[in-house]
Amino acid sequence: MLSYVMLVLHLIAAAIWVGGMGFALLALRPSLTLLEPPARLAFHAAVLKRFFLLVWHAMPIMLITGWAMVFIEFGGFARLPMAINLMHGLGLIMAVVYVAIFFGPWATVRSSLAAGQPAAAAQGFARIRQLVTLNFCLGLLTIAIAASRNVGE
Repeated sequence: MLSYVMLVLHLIAAAIWVGGMGFALLALRPSLTLLEPPARLAFHAAVLKRFFLLVWHAMPIMLITGWAMVFIEFGGFARLPMAINLMHGLGLIMAVVYVAIFFGPWATVRSSLAAGQPAAAAQGFARIRQLVTLNFCLGLLTIAIAASRNVGE
């Protein structure tokens, strides 16, 4: 039962994180062009503030539940199948990229908006988009690896 609870929490956190990145890149960002630049920057910042708060919860939940399942199902890292090692590595890379986004370009966006520097904020948003695109691709790859574990069984 504990393993099932860990898996459910892990998958919910993945859905929030990877799904949120997909929404941000594929729906939100293209729709922002409907707003005038000052409103666009403010709205984008408000949305990302809320999303990043969600990720600060989803990311640790994913890592902790993943590690818990490693110990519950496999007795530790020594006997992991390659697919789980890959998912673990990609998850850690995604966490590092997220932390880099939060303390790098997101901090730049917040300080630029507070200082009334929209051009610097726009540059920060562009860098966030690049890094979120990277993380989204890593997340999709991780999902594909997870799905491949059941192929042929």
